[in-house]
Amino acid sequence: MTTRVIIVDDQAMVRAGFAALLAAQSDIDVVGDAPDGVRGVELSRRTHPDVVLMDVRMPEMDGLEAARHLLDPPPGVVHRPKVLMLTTFDVDDYVYEALRAGASGFLLKDAPPADLISAVRVVAAGEALLAPSVTRRLIADFARQRPAPRKDRTALRLNGLTPRETEVLELIARGLSNQEIADALVLAEQTVKTHIGRVLAKLELRDRAQAVIFAYESGLVSPGVN
Repeated sequence: MTTRVIIVDDQAMVRAGFAALLAAQSDIDVVGDAPDGVRGVELSRRTHPDVVLMDVRMPEMDGLEAARHLLDPPPGVVHRPKVLMLTTFDVDDYVYEALRAGASGFLLKDAPPADLISAVRVVAAGEALLAPSVTRRLIADFARQRPAPRKDRTALRLNGLTPRETEVLELIARGLSNQEIADALVLAEQTVKTHIGRVLAKLELRDRAQAVIFAYESGLVSPGVN
């Protein structure tokens, strides 16, 4: 099955380079590109891509606002692509907000070509592109800049989790990989994946990225506490 991709970036060289690289893959079809968020949203509405590569900082409409338009569309619009944010910074407040809005992760623009190709495939498959090291940096950023967790109805949703599922969610929020969670809880890695799937389903979260944010905003985990 071919993955349909559009590239939204204000730098023509970046769009051309990414398009050439991705189009060379037999399982990826680049169906268009746009220089800003406004035209990126319009292009997505017309072409219905599976994945949108979205620059964070652009004129007219930045990547954050464009991601919000795509991931929370108005009534009557049913297409919701996966959004992969592109950035020149490994920790960026815009990226944090994009993850809250439902983006599937982010990729550094200077990442190796193989990482870009892999990122598109990972996101298209429904997974979050949020490596443990990235998770830890986001947590550090959260600790520096975010207000105290909101222990309201968000926290009440935790009551639907089993004790084991709660443990798994906490370890995800600590930045552990699936294998590290398996080692910590003495479980098979496949069992951990099953628990993660149930956590996401019960909490109505899109992916691992939103699970990390939920854990902090619900008060399950406190930044800086190990």
